[in-house]
Amino acid sequence: MTDVSNSGKLGEPLERLDGPAKVTGTARYAFEQPVDDPLYLHPLQADIARGRVVRIDTSPAEALSGVHTVLTHENAESLSSRVDVELAVLQSPEIGYRGQVIGAVVADTQEIAAHAAGLVEVTYERHPHDTVFRSDDEIVYTPDGSNPMIGEDLDRGDVDEALAAAEYAVDATYTTPAEYNNPMEPHATIAVWESAELTLYDSNQGSYTVRDMIAPTLGMDPQRVHVFAPHVGGGFGSKGVPHAHVMLAALAARKLEGRPVKCALSRRQMFSLVGYRPPTRQRVRLGADSAGRLTATEHSALEQTARVKEYAEQSASAARNMYVSANRRITNELAVLDVPVPTWMRAPGEAGGMYALETAMDEMALTCGVDPVEFRVRNEPERAPESGLPFSSRNLVSCLRQGAEMFGWNDRDPEPGVRRENGWLSGTGVAAATFPSFSIPGSKATIGYEPGGYYRVEIGAVDLGTGSRTALSQIAAEALEVPVEAVRLHLGSTEQPRASIAGGSSGTASWGSTIVQAAREFRAEHGAEPAEGAETTAEAAANPAAGEYAMNAYGAQFAEVAVNADSGEIRVPRMLGVFAAGRIVNARTARSQFLGGMTMGLSMALHEHGVLDGRFGHVVNHDLAGYHVAGNADVGSVEVSWLDEHDPHVNPMGIKGIGEIGIVGVAAAIGNAARHATGIRVRELPLTPEKFLI
Repeated sequence: MTDVSNSGKLGEPLERLDGPAKVTGTARYAFEQPVDDPLYLHPLQADIARGRVVRIDTSPAEALSGVHTVLTHENAESLSSRVDVELAVLQSPEIGYRGQVIGAVVADTQEIAAHAAGLVEVTYERHPHDTVFRSDDEIVYTPDGSNPMIGEDLDRGDVDEALAAAEYAVDATYTTPAEYNNPMEPHATIAVWESAELTLYDSNQGSYTVRDMIAPTLGMDPQRVHVFAPHVGGGFGSKGVPHAHVMLAALAARKLEGRPVKCALSRRQMFSLVGYRPPTRQRVRLGADSAGRLTATEHSALEQTARVKEYAEQSASAARNMYVSANRRITNELAVLDVPVPTWMRAPGEAGGMYALETAMDEMALTCGVDPVEFRVRNEPERAPESGLPFSSRNLVSCLRQGAEMFGWNDRDPEPGVRRENGWLSGTGVAAATFPSFSIPGSKATIGYEPGGYYRVEIGAVDLGTGSRTALSQIAAEALEVPVEAVRLHLGSTEQPRASIAGGSSGTASWGSTIVQAAREFRAEHGAEPAEGAETTAEAAANPAAGEYAMNAYGAQFAEVAVNADSGEIRVPRMLGVFAAGRIVNARTARSQFLGGMTMGLSMALHEHGVLDGRFGHVVNHDLAGYHVAGNADVGSVEVSWLDEHDPHVNPMGIKGIGEIGIVGVAAAIGNAARHATGIRVRELPLTPEKFLI
């Protein structure tokens, strides 16, 4: 292996700087932070899907030795803000979904708290509930746009007329189930009150986001709330905002005279308290001319949201800028139900939306009699179809071409179901991937020159296990023109300068731009040989090119699938992903990110499926025994490659986010390969064996 220990160059496969601490167990996560004499909190959750608590008897729990208090809506303090219903815990007896927090037991140990929670007696007034996802008019509506996260629908040209006149047409509906975030580290918080100030050791994707949401809910000056997240064991979006357990810990710690309170959610609790990818039903209609070029594109998505709080995945929006088509209609609707609140999950919108679109593109390619790779190339736009802006860079065609060569695509028999060996049918499939290249302004970074000749770099970013410490150190080293050993990076808390959230694959681009700006200003102020104690704090300006170019990362996913002809069992012996994602900061951690996303896409394709019992409103398979996430035995060969892409417009480093692009398109590629293997088109995830037994 090449020694890159003193290299500050971007692209080098520098080993993770925090790797030794993690593998030796000395890297402390939220629940492991040392605090004096802590207590432990166990949430109480509603056993009904809708209604109200009419009586809650906590005396049996309070009588148990080791129990310090039981919080309910009857004794919890009144919060200053109830805008966010997830954080406004214990403010009323009303219940909006099964699993909603209705109380909390705080005790000397986790075991005592959990036992005591089972002793609390609750009497409910049950109201009629509706938890079954469907397209009935009584529950379906179109968001009005008051939510800034929701875009407007798109309707250009005459889709219906173009479809009627099309030489070839596809009209199909695709469904995806509820999928649940299960990062390796469960959600956890320690709350400590001291001198009317709150300290939270919390597993999150943005310490400033946690502070800015918790403080107003408690009626506090944000400067009196301190949040630390030195190490985070994954998030995938579920840790993008604080959830009920954070507020419960804070309230309990304040009530118990400042004793620290620790709360770690169990896997079962996470299925109702920290969000999930909502189920979708998506109809895609495509029309094409005799040359295999699209004349009409319609993508309509219906997604689940919660009655207590709106969340819109907007899966159909993935089709806005993928392929050229003069007539386009994009619509997103919501079905409101008495269910827990959905939230972001790796590539929200694109993961599910591109499954539908790329499966439909495969169907259309076969309908037209055109190779699936060639069909995508024929429909490549020169400019962004929605805005008309030029692309900052778009190398999707190169990804498809290079991937086809690496994968051996040209050796593929165009006819389905013809390759059979030892009772297994095999086939190959392809799908395109895209994800926006975001950069969030507003982060700040401080650079100081310290005794000993090293540079202290501070920014309140977080490392979710993605390698942010290492990548940002490399960016700082290159910007300062020093070896990476000369950089000491500090991140993970509100003690460092404000930083944006780690979400939307925006973290490294946003924080890196800020560090580069700070390095430039530091050199301008202090020169190449600064005095000890020299320091500069800077904030990166908004990217002026953001309104001049359409900015996205792209990729091509290839999969080989084997389906057992007798049992329908599906295996994926081989996957390849080729990506165009700007300049790669660290080849080692980038490969890990792409590979992880592709593995999660395989899990989405074959396994993940939250089963909700409409009678009671709960997820039946609410643990990792019943909800299967792909493990090592499920994954065959996964090969990752990327183009040497130079994009000067996205940010000063020329980098694009890579945390989410890896999952996009994988499920479609596997589904398309399964169709090629068997001749059976399945339009419902996950691709379970019984769907191939006809």
